[in-house]
Amino acid sequence: MTSLPCQRQHCSAPVNLLKLTIIFAALSAFAPLATDMYLASFPLLAKSLHTDIGKVSLGLSIYFFGLSVGQLLYGPLIDRFGRKTPLLIGIVLFALSSGLIVVATSIQAFLVLRLLQAIGGCAGMVVSRAMISDLLDEREAARFFSLMMVVSGIGPIVAPIMGGYLISFAGWESIFIFLALLGGVCLMATQVMIPETLPPGVREQLSPQAVFRTYGRLLIRREFIVPTLIGAITCGSIFAFISGAPFAYMELYGVSKEHFGWVFGMNAIGIMVAAQANRILLKHFSTATLMFACLLFHIVFALLLFICAAKLSLPFLVLLIWLCLAAIPVIGANSTALAMAACEHERGSGSAIIGVLQFAVAGLASAGVGFLHNGSIYPMVGVILGCSLLGGLVYMVNLLFLKKIC
Repeated sequence: MTSLPCQRQHCSAPVNLLKLTIIFAALSAFAPLATDMYLASFPLLAKSLHTDIGKVSLGLSIYFFGLSVGQLLYGPLIDRFGRKTPLLIGIVLFALSSGLIVVATSIQAFLVLRLLQAIGGCAGMVVSRAMISDLLDEREAARFFSLMMVVSGIGPIVAPIMGGYLISFAGWESIFIFLALLGGVCLMATQVMIPETLPPGVREQLSPQAVFRTYGRLLIRREFIVPTLIGAITCGSIFAFISGAPFAYMELYGVSKEHFGWVFGMNAIGIMVAAQANRILLKHFSTATLMFACLLFHIVFALLLFICAAKLSLPFLVLLIWLCLAAIPVIGANSTALAMAACEHERGSGSAIIGVLQFAVAGLASAGVGFLHNGSIYPMVGVILGCSLLGGLVYMVNLLFLKKIC
């Protein structure tokens, strides 16, 4: 299925899903590529900018800060001014700042450009969720979000491998040149192929009071906040793995630097398989049913991983992590579809909240692994288990609430 009529009353143009998938996947890749591709270049960057690695690493923190602030800004803007114009502005900002990083001569300039790069780069994440919810009903949106979750899940795993090759062949500058070129290609593709999905007649008013009221309504709307929290919390498992895997695989199991990327990247296969399975299963089951089933699946395998982790050989550890994390894209896609369906005319703001919570939990999960570090595998698998159980707790509390009011 590559084209179908829009399923929302205010949209009448046919939608080419294949084009949307390719472009939105590229836009969604901005964040993982811009954060993980340059990790191996820290020493080279520090030397080039005449500073130390500690200050260079601040670029990661500033980038995540920019992603959070940027999404909160784009949410009300795209509900007021439409989807396409803010998206184009964000892509231009991402491409320009990526290119300017190459000629940065100080750490201060580098950090400012990283902030601008993040604010521009997050536009695609916010707008893509809103546009798909403009165009498709809940079940079809969940199928589409499955593809987006592939990018979100695979990006942090594949990006360091890509970055390592680019740095080896052409230096750290090649990474940001690549990102600038990617931004330019996406800009042209968006301008030509992406339609405006929010006509002027259904746009929201923009004022500080209206923005805060909109965010407040969404945060207390149970149909929105429950799936949003479940998706964000369980997504923390992937970032706990990303943070803990280098120590677990290389230090505890002796995997070489040359082979680490491939062992680490095997989880990408599980993510792709799960996402495709979700698209097929959505023909027979509801989004809520699949979200619950995979949440339970994730809890079971996270518990098994925690109990057995210290006794497992490397192949069985990789397999168990593979099974545990494979549930995440299914939970993420269906929880996002459920949350966005509950947004009504506030999809831009809803998309912003989803993105901010995901990155907030990602930061907490990564920090938790580092804070709990004790020379064993348990900080990583413990945070993975904690994310799964907390996601299940949110689901159970909501279920008990529903039974009480019934």
